Amino acid sequence: MTARHLDQKTRLYHGLAALCDGDASDFASRAEALYAPEVEVRAAHPINTGKGIGFLEGALYGPLLAAFPDLERRDLIVIGGEYQGRDYVAMMGHYCGTFTHDWLGIPRTGQATYIRYGEVHELRDGRIVQTNCLWDVLDVIRQAGIWPIAPSLGAEGMWPGPRTQDGLVLTPQDPQQSRASIEQTLAMHATLGAYNDQAQAGREGLLTMPQKEHWHPKMMWYGPSSIGTARGLAGFVDLHQLPFRTAFPGRKGGGQWDEIADLKARHGGGHYIRVGDGAYSVTGGWPSVFAMHTGPGFLGLGPTNRPVTMRVMDFYHHHEGLIRENWVPLDILDLLLQMGVDVLGRMQQIIGRAT
Repeated sequence: MTARHLDQKTRLYHGLAALCDGDASDFASRAEALYAPEVEVRAAHPINTGKGIGFLEGALYGPLLAAFPDLERRDLIVIGGEYQGRDYVAMMGHYCGTFTHDWLGIPRTGQATYIRYGEVHELRDGRIVQTNCLWDVLDVIRQAGIWPIAPSLGAEGMWPGPRTQDGLVLTPQDPQQSRASIEQTLAMHATLGAYNDQAQAGREGLLTMPQKEHWHPKMMWYGPSSIGTARGLAGFVDLHQLPFRTAFPGRKGGGQWDEIADLKARHGGGHYIRVGDGAYSVTGGWPSVFAMHTGPGFLGLGPTNRPVTMRVMDFYHHHEGLIRENWVPLDILDLLLQMGVDVLGRMQQIIGRAT
């Protein structure tokens, strides 16, 4: 961790908080101090992608600030480093404010609302040149008292910060520990990639395969709204991993691979960040997962036999030599749209029936 990376983390920690706290009329001038003029914006559905300070103000932050006039930003994790010659700062936390005006078609509640986020910002020459913002829009719909899909298997609610309360990594870290953190994450990923879903070993197979060597006995897995939170490896397997891998089994072979290869050709994808910073690590892709939806049971849906992509980030806390906590921002609305479910459209139908 260099002095440059420490400075970048500290500046964004304070600068992005000030961006939310300031007067909306002065947004552009404050944003220009943080973002490059042609910043690439990649955000959760329905915001999606765009470029420039104008898109940042008109599509990303402007509507948010209008809906939550007293908005504030509460970071729980701030980490950063270099990957493939690019500088990154990754942040996880919640926006908080009074839901005063409708946002993205979600009806206002007049109540305090939390919007959890995972964000990864690429910096060049001191400014953000690419911002990746996975905001949990579905969780805001849930807080508004509307639920347009099947019930979550895991527990819904706010994500807590790290158990050790040291997620704001704004001091120098041991490079060896940082390297060990990301290496452990990638070793765990390798066990997931090597696992053969086609063998249909079920729950027991997932519980006993080599991933268990990397997870802490008291692990916490914090999933996006619609999946929810799970505790322990058994909870993770039962409430997310088994339904997920049943629905999206290994993608080797014939026509499946051809369709996914076409998606990869069009979307690029793979991890754009892999960084360790002290006792934390982060990976993320836009998209980082390509799969065929050929099995039942995920989010209450039957198989659609469609190829899909997934915009995902993973924040990891390494504790006592193992992965203790894993926060997973995932663009569920975008994924469901690819599976034929327009969550925002369903929400409007529910609102229409109630009025």
